Amino acid sequence: MPIRFARLATVMLLLSLAMPASGAQPEAGTAAPGFKLQDQRGDWHTLSQYAGRWVALYFYPKNDTPGCTTEACAFRDNIFAFDEIGAVVVGVSLDDVESHAQFAEKYSLPFTLLSDAEGSTAESYGVLRKIGNFSMARRESFLIAPDGTVAKHYEKVNPETHTEEVLADLKMMMSTGDAEPAS
Repeated sequence: MPIRFARLATVMLLLSLAMPASGAQPEAGTAAPGFKLQDQRGDWHTLSQYAGRWVALYFYPKNDTPGCTTEACAFRDNIFAFDEIGAVVVGVSLDDVESHAQFAEKYSLPFTLLSDAEGSTAESYGVLRKIGNFSMARRESFLIAPDGTVAKHYEKVNPETHTEEVLADLKMMMSTGDAEPAS
């Protein structure tokens, strides 16, 4: 039975990546949608808590799956670079608090993982995917500027290289004072 569930979950994940997102996505220069979600310890977080700081807000489909683990571990391995420039890393998925706690402990993740079990935050960022009764967040990220606006939206994310891309963009934006990196 567990193998059948794993296969079904894999098929659902692949289908969800091909399906369009629900809701409009915030564009660069617009206010980032607020949220109030619990982290892996059960503590509540809001976007306003991070006012005055750069935030790398990354959405991912499911804890402890290959791509999501690769991405989370890459952020973990580069956390000192984010700390050094004063940026915060926040991961969001539709997994529950307990699942986040297990995932964070298993991989020693030193950053916040938020539980969006109802999918409302994923929907407000336009990354919620629904297939029948099954929902998940699409792997996309947003850089949120210290003033609370979206500085950049990453629609196509490679879990292996995304962290370096985000760090490079953050450093460029911080050095030039721009909210949008040059293309």
